Amino acid sequence: MKLLRVLVLIALPLYCSAGSGCLPLEEVINKTIDSQVSVEEYQNLLKPYSSGPVTDQALAQLKQCFLSQSNETLNKVGAMMVTMVSSNEL
Repeated sequence: MKLLRVLVLIALPLYCSAGSGCLPLEEVINKTIDSQVSVEEYQNLLKPYSSGPVTDQALAQLKQCFLSQSNETLNKVGAMMVTMVSSNEL
């Protein structure tokens, strides 16, 4: 079930056209790769999309994965996301 919920969060780009400026999606991506955002802040940001403690725990694990990465890796993830959102192909 955790994997399903994480996949649903990953599927958010499908709700926004490429390059449409989907601000909620951009905010989630930016907060996910921002090493200054704590796990608690991240969970609070995504609380409206959470269906309970299991989802909260999955979000904490996802954020912790990004917190354990180097700044170089986080910058590359950010660049990759920009490329993916800017792409005309899905």
